[in-house]
Amino acid sequence: MFEKIPEFDSAYCLELFQRLLAVDSTTGQYEQIQELVCRLLEELQVPFRTLHKGGVIAELGGEGRPLAVAVHLDDIGLMVRRVNADGTLNVCPVGGLYPFYCMAENVRVHTREGRIYTGTVCRTPNSVHVTEEELRQTPADFRTNVCVVLDESVKTAADTRALGIETGDVIALEPRFTLAGGYLKSRFVDDKAAAAVLFTAIRALKKAGTVLSRKVYAYFSFYEEIGHGTSWLPEDVEDMIAIDIAPTGPDQTSDERKVSIFCKDSRYPYHWGLTNELRQTAIRAGVDFVMDVFTPHYGTDCDVSLVAGYDIRHAAIGFGTANSHGYERTHLDGLKNTYDLLTAYLTEAE
Repeated sequence: MFEKIPEFDSAYCLELFQRLLAVDSTTGQYEQIQELVCRLLEELQVPFRTLHKGGVIAELGGEGRPLAVAVHLDDIGLMVRRVNADGTLNVCPVGGLYPFYCMAENVRVHTREGRIYTGTVCRTPNSVHVTEEELRQTPADFRTNVCVVLDESVKTAADTRALGIETGDVIALEPRFTLAGGYLKSRFVDDKAAAAVLFTAIRALKKAGTVLSRKVYAYFSFYEEIGHGTSWLPEDVEDMIAIDIAPTGPDQTSDERKVSIFCKDSRYPYHWGLTNELRQTAIRAGVDFVMDVFTPHYGTDCDVSLVAGYDIRHAAIGFGTANSHGYERTHLDGLKNTYDLLTAYLTEAE
């Protein structure tokens, strides 16, 4: 039996997704997104604590058998490796960003002093009318032929340094959110759309006064893309569920309009018992779901907690998402099915 589950509020979820997207949060640059998460939890009157390294853990209520539901709010991006002689920026990736997925993208450069400059990711040379053969025949490579060109009148390294830009400054990509035919297209669907789904669930369950089936933490991590997001957990956590994207592809069952229950990623199989609980909940609740396996290049925050030595059962769910780590796409139905599975699991009586 389920507690009365509130309907998915797509308007709230979309509004919140865009609020999260509006805050640049390339991995390591967490302060502003953490402030927003804390404000949102305060508005919902949900108690929380912050982590020393960055991260937020909220307590949603319930009793017994503590469960952590994790999403991450760090984005893949770039960092200034060096200032080139002509004033452009040589860059390196932060997280799993590939050159072909960010060419000609608009960016914001964040300096250590808090200044922000705009620019564009470019090939060098960059004009097909002048160097067509070189552009066609040479793969893009951050080390040798990709740079960020600033929207400033700079011609030398000294000009750029005079702006306060230096090695180690963080570069955020423009999200470019749009919605058409129910499809969300944006960078950072991974994982800000999942955070929006989790917040939508928290708001709905609190508003309805729904009784949770167990003690539940909401864990907002800021280092998932580089592999240590949830390397620390509250000591009483017994189970963990990550909400993350379910990449679509030729060998995948994942679908943008469905929720996937993860069976295995590139590191480990997910816990047989907890995964089966989620599957049975989805069947009983009439959720549109699939089971899927994600190899060879995928993992979630759950994996990190296991490696850190926590004695937990782990599972992961998420909406089907195309173009992972690029200009991503999913569907409102996928978000709804993820919400429906999450809320059903959190409220299902034994």
